[in-house]
Amino acid sequence: MLAAAAFAGLAAPAFSEEISFWGWRTEDVAQYEDFIAMFEKENPDITVKLRMVEAVSYGTILKTALAGEAGPDVMMVRAYGSFEDLASGGYLMPLTDDVVPALKDFPEAALMAETLRSDETVYAIPFASQTMMMLYNKGMFDDMGLAAPKTWDDIDAAAQALQEAGIFPFANGTAAAWQNEVLTFGMGASTMGKGFYEDVMAGEADFTDPRFVDALTRIQNASQYFPDGFVGLDYPSSQQLFASGMAGMFVGGSYEIAAMKSMNPDIEVGVAPAPTVNPDDEGLVAVYYDGGYAGNAASEHKEAVTKFLNFLASQEFGQAFADELSNISPIPGVKFSNPDLQAVADLNQNSIPYMMLVHFRFEQPSGSTLVQENVQKMMAGDETPEEAGKIITDGIATYYEPFQK
Repeated sequence: MLAAAAFAGLAAPAFSEEISFWGWRTEDVAQYEDFIAMFEKENPDITVKLRMVEAVSYGTILKTALAGEAGPDVMMVRAYGSFEDLASGGYLMPLTDDVVPALKDFPEAALMAETLRSDETVYAIPFASQTMMMLYNKGMFDDMGLAAPKTWDDIDAAAQALQEAGIFPFANGTAAAWQNEVLTFGMGASTMGKGFYEDVMAGEADFTDPRFVDALTRIQNASQYFPDGFVGLDYPSSQQLFASGMAGMFVGGSYEIAAMKSMNPDIEVGVAPAPTVNPDDEGLVAVYYDGGYAGNAASEHKEAVTKFLNFLASQEFGQAFADELSNISPIPGVKFSNPDLQAVADLNQNSIPYMMLVHFRFEQPSGSTLVQENVQKMMAGDETPEEAGKIITDGIATYYEPFQK
């Protein structure tokens, strides 16, 4: 009997199937190890080996490994254009509702972020949305008797009050090119409006449209409230200005909330949609999906991979993801106990897509590059809003047929 028990103890690991899981969230290793432990507890016959790689080199390392048939069984993948570059190589498992039944209940916009346009097939489980919006120091605003800014007039009034108190109204700088795209839609979405977005996608408007130019003009005018030398101010320095209480407002993504609190645990961050022109206009934020979980089409452990992917699509995982990582999970049924997350989720009910990433980052020159470069020049005084809009339109027109009329 003892011999049998000893034999059973030795034999058990042989029945445990190991699958590999790669990602780029090096800062979240501990949380992902907890998620994996949840899965392994329910599936004791499967062991998941985690490897996180620095984000800057992850894409190259992953694609090289997949091309050399040495890739992971399950992997994090990007969304939209970056996702399509990988999925079009045939490296990823197609995820139908039969393979991952929970996908049928995911938001359509989330699934589109991980859908290959050429075959209209989903290849990854979306894991988070991000929201471009206005952030403000709520404790500071409360102490000064300032309400959350709703209109551009509110922005002016708050900015002037902050200046009089010796505080930078905005923390933003434009030295990092990508921050100019954040400014454009995090601050300009409401001025553009849903109608503008719908018209662009219908081919009835382009970026010379007065609604887009008006948004750029107002953003350019707001630069008077940015820190001195903002054109040379880098992203980490901008974050520090806001987190330290030296600035009262920041145009950024929902991911900034956790980042600011990691720098200053005492800061109370308020969130608001992009400012509106009129008090009764709809306040909007700009939303995109950040990435997904995919299976390797060449994996020798298809059944185990499918079980793990179904776990990653489950409400149980989505709830843990939201609770532990303070991110908005697109999985239906997830509740946000974190009031900051709930506030962002509420804002997301009135939104447009983060347009250049969602629709115009598949060909070159990408819409993101065009906005980043030309809004950066505009903010430095080297281009007018009208000129920026025309250059953006002309660049996208090289591949977007509606702009070629």
